[in-house]
Amino acid sequence: MLLDGKVALVTGASRGIGAATARLLARHGAAVAVNFYQSAEAAAALASEIGAAGGRALSVRADVRERTQVDAMVERVAAALGPVDILVINAAMQFPMAPFMDYPWEAFEAKLTGELKAAFFCSRAVAPSMIERGRGCIIAVSSGLSRHPGFGFCAHSTAKSALDAFARALALELGPRGVRVNVVAPGLTLTDATAHLPQQVKDASARQTPLGRNATAEDVAGAILALACDEAAFVSGAYVPVSGGSQMM
Repeated sequence: MLLDGKVALVTGASRGIGAATARLLARHGAAVAVNFYQSAEAAAALASEIGAAGGRALSVRADVRERTQVDAMVERVAAALGPVDILVINAAMQFPMAPFMDYPWEAFEAKLTGELKAAFFCSRAVAPSMIERGRGCIIAVSSGLSRHPGFGFCAHSTAKSALDAFARALALELGPRGVRVNVVAPGLTLTDATAHLPQQVKDASARQTPLGRNATAEDVAGAILALACDEAAFVSGAYVPVSGGSQMM
């Protein structure tokens, strides 16, 4: 029970990496707020699943790109579960895959600003309580593409690079107040978000990975748990690849 007594807020937690993270944090004793934007049924089902297993969970809707919705979400979580100890910034911002020369500025801008609004508003909403208590943990879910871009991913790579820089800045500024900030950077992860990729792409990625396979959502959740627990109390400002060794720092 590595997180007994803690409260975690996981954004974009109705499916994929977010859902796996919510389950794992709850299994280790955290009360978990399952944020969703559109998938109300999936989020409610996950919260019920956690409750049936003996945990505490709450599904809460918010578009994390909207400050007022984020503030209301954090207030509701605090009232129902307690002040947030662990924030996992995971909500996915959709984007088209296209070469740079064909990329519309509007789509590029929406991805970049959406990613940073979500990180900024959520962090600003939970930070005052963390600072007041002298402890807290923020974990941003980035991507290996933030440091090793792929063809057609110019918007995603740029947005996740900005997220990495934002997390480093928070680690510097909030560290003296007792708040740790870290980044996990998954490689190709087998979730519904990557289900559209051709099997040959997944197979090629697995062959290039020293551990010989693609990541699962549970692999990424495990790295998040490792950073969230008190045993990692002196880890802040870190960029942790979850890539099976395909990205080595």
